[in-house]
Amino acid sequence: MGSSNSTLSKIPNVDDLMQETGFTPAHIVRLYDRFQALDKDKKGHLSPQDFGSIKELALNPIGDRIIGAFFASGQETVDFHSFVRILAHFRPIDKNRPRDPNVPEPINSRTSKLRFAFQLYDQDKDGKISRAELLQVLRAMLEMQVTEEQLESIADRTIQEADLDGDSAISFDEFRKSLEKVNIDHKMSIRFLR
Repeated sequence: MGSSNSTLSKIPNVDDLMQETGFTPAHIVRLYDRFQALDKDKKGHLSPQDFGSIKELALNPIGDRIIGAFFASGQETVDFHSFVRILAHFRPIDKNRPRDPNVPEPINSRTSKLRFAFQLYDQDKDGKISRAELLQVLRAMLEMQVTEEQLESIADRTIQEADLDGDSAISFDEFRKSLEKVNIDHKMSIRFLR
């Protein structure tokens, strides 16, 4: 436990970070160790290239989009606190946590998880997933498994089913509604945090 406390003492405002993200001290220590391992040059921040050594991201067809989600627009590095806040989206939802209307929604709430997933598609950040954006993701994920014609058919059908206002795009509310029956907590989780 001494080494855990030593690690926690190196992190400024660690109590606030744990409160905000819901991570336990043990989780924070694991994430700090992972951050340190990715920060090979000991700069105190990570660049998109630092994420390249994560095998799961390198193999993921939309790994570049996931890496991009760690960086705010125009930002080229991410510090430890930002790293932890992004990873908090993948923490299981605490179903026993009482909902206080005066407290902001937790980072790992269903809505926050869906917003995170939505932004992986909405690359131009206009608040809608266009057919072209959906096709980009489908191409990356399905690669050579289907023909271009099949991809276009999947994209068209997806938009047709989710687009409730008839604007030929999927808004966040339409995205959320189309995924009502999906167990997003199961789909968006990180194994090493369990």
